[in-house]
Amino acid sequence: MKKTLLVLKTEIINTITRRSFIIMTFVVPLVGFGLFMGVSSLNESSPETLESIVFAPSPEQESEGYVDHSGVIKTLPSDISPERLVPFDSEKEAETALENGEITAFYIIPQDVIESGEIFLVKPDFSPLPDDQNDWVMPWVFKVNLLDGNEDLTAHVNYPMDVNRVALIPKTVRDESSPLAFIVPYATTMLFYVIILSAASMLLNSIATEKQNQVIEVLMLSVTPRQMLTGKIVGLGITGLFQTIIYTGISYSLLVLSGRTSTTAANFNLPPSILGWGLLFFLSGYALYASLMAGLGALVPNMREASQATFVVIFPMMIPMFLMTALTQEPNGTISTILSLFPFTAPIAMMTRMAASTVPLWQPLLAVGLIILTAILIIRSVAGLYRAQVLLSGQEFKTKLFFQALLGKV
Repeated sequence: MKKTLLVLKTEIINTITRRSFIIMTFVVPLVGFGLFMGVSSLNESSPETLESIVFAPSPEQESEGYVDHSGVIKTLPSDISPERLVPFDSEKEAETALENGEITAFYIIPQDVIESGEIFLVKPDFSPLPDDQNDWVMPWVFKVNLLDGNEDLTAHVNYPMDVNRVALIPKTVRDESSPLAFIVPYATTMLFYVIILSAASMLLNSIATEKQNQVIEVLMLSVTPRQMLTGKIVGLGITGLFQTIIYTGISYSLLVLSGRTSTTAANFNLPPSILGWGLLFFLSGYALYASLMAGLGALVPNMREASQATFVVIFPMMIPMFLMTALTQEPNGTISTILSLFPFTAPIAMMTRMAASTVPLWQPLLAVGLIILTAILIIRSVAGLYRAQVLLSGQEFKTKLFFQALLGKV
């Protein structure tokens, strides 16, 4: 036990005294906090400033024209100004207005539009991409006129029902139309990806460096493989936990503080329980990936190959980033649920879901349990690699050998 504590203490001291650790743990959060306070001060003097900087308003809508040969359009809806959609008696007049820059485009509505269902849009240049800001105008105007100018009925035709989902557990308060509905889950994904990867990578770098410098030979004369592995994982886990508390706490605090200066942020509130879940998923996720990194460090001969082989381990952590759209738009969908329960993707996927929506309590509990169980099994497999014939072999890293080692075949 004393030797394990000695290894643990050594790892903590070596880690916290590194310049890179000090910068990432203290300097970067302080700089971010300082920038936020500066923007907040600016917003207090001008309440609209922050909203206009972070969530820039859409540009002013440009005018379009139309030539109606069918006589369908008799009136414009109340939300469409006469300057937005200008009528012309002939195509020649519309073309002249387009050439003079009075309008950006114009529609030609044929006489048989009811039978054919076709309307032509004339623009000065070709663009393969749709204009999302203007494409809705003419369909809306056309539908309103087909329904004798009844805008309420037209709105019901466009959206016949509004399904209100009611959760049996307390709902996280947020404005789904807010840009933060995407930004916060995305930031959560990146945050947990970085802190879990950085904490686990420190273990890989420590073992690979000691192998390359032949310090591992001296250590194995004094401690057992299990003592060395336990001390390193716990020691680096403590430093990683310290970073997690700082980053998670500052991120949550900034979101709360931003609600005082931004109406957008005020409508997006995360429950305080997410901080506790964040610590649980960091600890379990770190234990899982640190054990994988420890096995990787036992097999690679030097730091260069250790860096190249890291992709084999971290690839599952990247899957939630590839499927970010599914996690944020359908946080309780099938794909999101599977990713948040699969041990190798759960630490990131579950935190992303919890930042995007309300998750049933049994799911994060089950996810943490599965992660811990998987980590225990991997640690037992990795402990068998910490033998002299493996650590000192110096053989080239092979992916097949790595997975065989985890299955106990090395």
